[in-house]
Amino acid sequence: MPDLPIVVIGAGPQGLAAAAHLFERDLDVVVLERGDEPAAAVSDWGHVRLFSAWSELTDAAARRLLEKTGWRAPVSGYPTGAEWVREYLSPLAEALGERVRYATTVTGVTRRGRDKVVDGGRRNQPFVVHASGRDGEQSRIEARAVIDASGTWGTPNPAGADGLPALGEVNAADAISYRIPDDVSELAGSHIVVVGAGNSATHAVLKLSDLVRRSPGTHVTWMLRRGSAENVFGGGAGDELPERAALGSRARQAIDAGFIRLETGFRVAQLRPSEGTLTVVAEDGREVTGISRVFALTGFRPDVEILRELRIDLDASLEAVSGIARDIDPNIHSCGSVGATGAREFAQPEPGLFIVGAKSYGRAPTFLAMTGYEQVRSVVAHLAGDHEAAARNELVLPDTGVCGGAGGFDGDNGSCCSTQTVLRIGRIPQEAS
Repeated sequence: MPDLPIVVIGAGPQGLAAAAHLFERDLDVVVLERGDEPAAAVSDWGHVRLFSAWSELTDAAARRLLEKTGWRAPVSGYPTGAEWVREYLSPLAEALGERVRYATTVTGVTRRGRDKVVDGGRRNQPFVVHASGRDGEQSRIEARAVIDASGTWGTPNPAGADGLPALGEVNAADAISYRIPDDVSELAGSHIVVVGAGNSATHAVLKLSDLVRRSPGTHVTWMLRRGSAENVFGGGAGDELPERAALGSRARQAIDAGFIRLETGFRVAQLRPSEGTLTVVAEDGREVTGISRVFALTGFRPDVEILRELRIDLDASLEAVSGIARDIDPNIHSCGSVGATGAREFAQPEPGLFIVGAKSYGRAPTFLAMTGYEQVRSVVAHLAGDHEAAARNELVLPDTGVCGGAGGFDGDNGSCCSTQTVLRIGRIPQEAS
């Protein structure tokens, strides 16, 4: 179906990078973006500073396209999300021009004239991407291939420890946020809870610790599901992303200084209203009372509803693309390497369909922008018939200095994380493809 375009879902960092690679290889591409502007999800957390440097946040094909317009790549520093959009992603979308369509929500993808059950002639039919515009007008776009780079931003995990909203969580929605806060001044003098152990939770804790310093009477409780907080503080000198290491170090200092109260092994079971505030109850019966606001920053999960009529292969636990699941599973790779990044690992039972970017990682928390750029480089090379380039592995990830496996979930010991061990998720040899 050479006369049909390749449709990319999502105009975020990986979606725009995929479009740049397709453009560079003279392949017709249409990018469908739900928001009114490029990287709308990144703009939502534009106040947050990334721990990746500029050199790790731009894609090679995108740079080549932009340089033809006179654009110059930022060479140093760590941008905020808003700066990433303004100085790179927006110019990239502008360079791609009318190939990017905004305010277009993909509602489903299928094969022409075939639902999920039908085998006969399936592979010979184009994809049909169903979409809805701002005015509700429906459209159908036929495509030779589909690259789903729609991300996970719209589907945060709940505060409830078992993967479903805790009792009372839905009813307490007005007091719960699933986003990193920006201006927290209105919370001065209140009791605030942060649930989660990742970088988003750490960002929130640091923002709130500054409020505690400025406003006596403000209290912050940080709830961790794990029995130990050691892995939360990062890899220190062993982390080759120094800004990420600094996050952990600053969080440790805030706790040591008494600005943050830490509750480990706290698995939220219920949020109960109590005299205008909330009480958060753990599965083991512990209670934290007098809470005005909860920031539930427990990660994200993929929404695959738009792919319901296609045949896809996702890992049973992570909901990640099956071909990469073993390489990113924190239950297995407490200390290991991410070695799967190419088109071969991302192939689906539905030929021509690829799930890339944060969505490809499912619920795994270790995705980096540079990982996604390598994914789309390989996938586009495959779609262009350049199988040598598709098989080549050009990814080199920085060491984290963190041992992050789930083996010690119920206590301080029981995994390789119980000792000073370095998790090496990078340094991929060329032959690893």
